Amino acid sequence: MNSTIVRRKHATPPVPASPFPYNPGSLLSVMDLSLEGVSRLLARATELDQMDPLVRNRILAKRKVALLFYESSTRTRTSFELAAKALGADTALISSLSSSIEKGETLKDTGLTLRSLGAEAIILRHNASGAAWLLERETRLPVLNAGDGMHEHPTQGLLDLRTILAHLRPGIATVDAETLKGVTVAIVGDILHSRVARSNLLLLPRLGAQVVLCGPKELLPDLAAEAGPGVTVERDFETALGQSQVAMMLRIQAERLAGMQIDLGGYTASYQLTSARLAKFAPKAVVLHPGPIIRGLELTAEVADGPQSAILEQVKNGVAIRMAVVERALTAAEQGGRA
Repeated sequence: MNSTIVRRKHATPPVPASPFPYNPGSLLSVMDLSLEGVSRLLARATELDQMDPLVRNRILAKRKVALLFYESSTRTRTSFELAAKALGADTALISSLSSSIEKGETLKDTGLTLRSLGAEAIILRHNASGAAWLLERETRLPVLNAGDGMHEHPTQGLLDLRTILAHLRPGIATVDAETLKGVTVAIVGDILHSRVARSNLLLLPRLGAQVVLCGPKELLPDLAAEAGPGVTVERDFETALGQSQVAMMLRIQAERLAGMQIDLGGYTASYQLTSARLAKFAPKAVVLHPGPIIRGLELTAEVADGPQSAILEQVKNGVAIRMAVVERALTAAEQGGRA
């Protein structure tokens, strides 16, 4: 297969100040966090994960958290709910199919209603990019972005990082700009529509990793190479796989294709992760997938269930990370500001 690659010089990108500092507990983007803040969340996730449940259950006892989900979700919604409840918080789930949202209520009015009902933080998943910023601006509550359109999914980026560190940097308690130096992460598939890819390509290079984006032009425009330092585009899957220690597979998001015609047979032939490809080009690579998995499309069942798969570890890490993020949401103001 012909290889086409676009490269940029690797350097650690700066961390801009958040333009939306309305509430210090909000997490709208991975760029809201300094590396020190990332370290604190990772360390706290481990502390909370290992804590006596009866002690942990008193940390946010009877605090009120609303989960506002405009899109279907299994892993993210459930892990956020379990995380909040593990800390002792009361949760209320609001979906677009069982609330006044279905009658045309705006995001602003729904958010203000939840605030009036006593919600102290809102976890939001929305199909529009930027929705989390709007909700924070209007409510001034801590807002946790659980995925906004095709933009970002910051807690997924953090749990992916925790999973990568467990496999490639075990025992690391504090991250810095060189923690993942020498590590290449291939993100493969529907990059165009992936908020998971965006959070990872914004976060991982700040720790020294190289991110290689791989997919067909329909799902990965050449402009993706301009995403920032440490990010490259490689069209040939086997070339990308051969240089990577982590293979993050993404599903084709049919619900976002908006009339695009994708040859699934051709896509599978060129970009499916099979056990044969894995054994030949990346026999020691860690396999990740944010879910839901479409077995037989972006990867085979043998790979998903195989010894190199850390997919279920990602799910488990989601609860620990989200406990730390929910705790931060409700305590950051008391502790004097953003991490």
